[in-house]
Parts: sequence; C-alpha cells; structure tokens
Amino acid sequence: MNREIVLDTETTGLSPSQGDRLVEIGCVELINHIPSGRNYHVYINPQRSMPEEAFRVHGLSEEFLSDKPLFGAVANEFREFIGDATLVIHNAPFDMGFLNAELEKAGQSRLSNSVIDTVMVAREKHPGARVSLDALCKHYGIDNSRRTLHGALLDSEILAEVYLELIGGKQVSLALISETRVSGADAIAARIQVALRPSPLPSRVTAEELAAHEALVATLGNESVWAQYAETDSVAAQ
Repeated sequence: MNREIVLDTETTGLSPSQGDRLVEIGCVELINHIPSGRNYHVYINPQRSMPEEAFRVHGLSEEFLSDKPLFGAVANEFREFIGDATLVIHNAPFDMGFLNAELEKAGQSRLSNSVIDTVMVAREKHPGARVSLDALCKHYGIDNSRRTLHGALLDSEILAEVYLELIGGKQVSLALISETRVSGADAIAARIQVALRPSPLPSRVTAEELAAHEALVATLGNESVWAQYAETDSVAAQ
C-alpha cells in the first residue's frame, strides 16, 4: 500500500525565523494515489497579530484564531495522522520550514518524512511554464473557482487533483483504482472474479437466418468486411 499525504499550510507571513507562525494545516490522505476520504484540518492560534497582507491571502483574522488551539496542543494528533507517509506539498521548503519550526518550539523532533515537491515535479514536466497552483489548475482544466481565498484544506484537495495529473492523469487514476480494488483481502479478489458458464448458451440464430445471411454476404464480394469475417470464422472453426 502506497500512502501519501497531500499537505498545505497557511501562516502569518513568509519567515518563521522572523517570528511568523502557522495558523492552519490541511491534509488529504491518498492510498495508491486515490483520495481515501480521510482528511486532517486544524486552525491554530499563532499567539501574535495578523499582518494585513497575510489576512488578504487567507482571510483568517486574529480574532477568529484567538480561541483556536496552540500548535503544541495538536502536534501529536498531526504527527499521528501523517505517520511515515510521503508528504506531497506545493513549494515544500516553505511549509516544511514552518512545520519544523513549530515542532521545535513545541519541544519535538523535526519531520523525517519523504517529501514530493509538486513545484519541482511541474517544472520538470512543463519547463518554462508557470507552475503556481492556479496556473496548473488552468492547464489541466481543474475547477478552482472555490479558491477565492487560500485555505489549507481546500488547497490540499485541489493539489491532490493537480498531483494526479502531474503523475499521469486520469488513465493512471483508473488503473490505480483497479489495482486498489483487486489488492488486499481474498474476499475482495473473490468478489470481482467472473464465474464461467459450464457450457455456452445455445445460438439464437436459426438455420434459415444463417443461410440468408451467408447468401447476402456472397453478393457483397470477396473484399467486403463481412466476407473477411466469414473467412476468419471458417479458419477458426477448422
């Protein structure tokens, strides 16, 4: 089983070393690249004022966040949710920098999970193109009309769709869904097995109808598609 966590954060600014803090975490679980339906989402009290420029990005006010838990109070449940899964993040150094800074403030170790940075994946797949989340949504025809403001969980859900396109698109998704359904318990495998009939069903075509069909095919000439099928059936029957 391949478990990945698509992750996004919102913050009070751009630099944890300058006193900026996390205010929101959103996570979407993928199993074999397919959303499992399990998400993690939390707002966090940053214990500081909200700069106007940051508020314009995500709309989270100091007042709204004032009664939310501190990061230290949710750190364990956050780590429990992500476990040792690979993290899929757009511009990963930014989010990982804030997460590790918050963990250190809470007296915890830094994250050691493997990380896939979708900015780097997109740059490799589309050299020279814009690779913002909005630009990639436009490129792949993904609806991001709900994204009037940045939000960690919504952006994670959108990024999960973008990530799927970056690694191969809907054809890969269908193959992986099939793989997910047939893997695992024997009961699942048994449920999708097709039972074979002990004997084929009798033909519903009468001898008179078959003779009329063959007579019609004979009038079409040897180059007709029906004549070629008839020749193939004759060889197969020998």
